[in-house]
Amino acid sequence: MKLALEKSPIPKSHALVTKALKQPIFDPNWHFHPEYQLFMVLKGRGTQFIGDSIRPYKEGEITFTGPNLPHLWRSDIEIGKTTKENFSKGIVVYFNQNILGENLLQKEEGLKLKHLLKRSLRGLLVTGVTAEKIKTLMQNLVHQEGLEKVVGLLEILHLLSQTDDLEVLASPGYINSLKQGDTERMNIVYAYVMQNFRSKIGLEELAELTNMTPTSFSRYFKVHANKTFSEFVSEIRIGHACKLLLEEKMNASQACYSSGFQTLSNFNKQFKAITRRTPSAYKKEFGPL
Repeated sequence: MKLALEKSPIPKSHALVTKALKQPIFDPNWHFHPEYQLFMVLKGRGTQFIGDSIRPYKEGEITFTGPNLPHLWRSDIEIGKTTKENFSKGIVVYFNQNILGENLLQKEEGLKLKHLLKRSLRGLLVTGVTAEKIKTLMQNLVHQEGLEKVVGLLEILHLLSQTDDLEVLASPGYINSLKQGDTERMNIVYAYVMQNFRSKIGLEELAELTNMTPTSFSRYFKVHANKTFSEFVSEIRIGHACKLLLEEKMNASQACYSSGFQTLSNFNKQFKAITRRTPSAYKKEFGPL
């Protein structure tokens, strides 16, 4: 899994591009680009990485990410096991800030929009009634052209700038310190953990894979991920446990051992620290009615 500064998805002659996606998986690589991005999942589930945020994603979710914010939607289905029936589907919108014009953002009418764009640098999850409204607008945007498409985008951004239905994803202290020439070690780590998180993973394994000492690897990971390696693994495991609790209807004990935890007490402690809920409270709040 490679991380790189991706080539701009917008041709030089454009400032706005929309795409309807139907492909085996959304993202083969952990990547970032200089454009703003609106993304809606129409079909598919997996794990979403935005900055230092790790969470499960599902159908209907909409996110807004700012320039150069690393992101990845990793499907639960491995690429070699996909069929046309289980392809991921979504809608992505890329746009440059120059489509808005600097004058607009400096005027009183554009202050809320300017604040929205600043918040998007940490990634935003759109929720509630606003998500339902924007879902329709994004679907329309795919079929619009020219000025009509620009107006459609401005309508979406206006709604986002006015609503409280936004959850900030990356932490306040997150900074993208990943450089194009300094990412191979992190690529190896992410791929290895996603494949092996159900088993016990030691620092020594990753240190050997990345040709570092355990101490050096631990320090390196903390700088680039804005969290310790053990915290990262716990978040991956808890995200998987959340899916097992809701989708597989497992109890806490089953989810615990199926997600790579060695003891139920540690699972419950980590689950509450990350989700701020007990497993039973999580199932009650987010499970089917």
